[in-house]
Amino acid sequence: MKPQIRILLYSILFFLYLTATSPLLLLGEKLKTDPYLTLGCGFAVLNLIYAFLALKWKPLLNILFAVGIAALALFLALKFTNLHLLLNYDPYQVKTAIFANAVFSIIFWEIVYQVKIRRG
Repeated sequence: MKPQIRILLYSILFFLYLTATSPLLLLGEKLKTDPYLTLGCGFAVLNLIYAFLALKWKPLLNILFAVGIAALALFLALKFTNLHLLLNYDPYQVKTAIFANAVFSIIFWEIVYQVKIRRG
């Protein structure tokens, strides 16, 4: 896959992460579930869509990577916000968590992609 196409796909994925967070949180409130569980499942669905469209590995690998990346990125985003690095700009750390989650997901997808093309 050409770098321009990957950058475009990552940009779309980043935008989807940013725009999907609020509706997912509202869905979690209506369903009365834990917000982290709702976000994790919602981001896993976004990752599944990306995996099946971009990576085109075997379905089991796509599912494992999509769920794994969603869980790991959400976990690391929460740990990143616990560092309180951007308190002056984002006192409640909500934007920081959303951006960190999106960035971590994209970084992990690029790592998976690089491993995929190196292994053949």
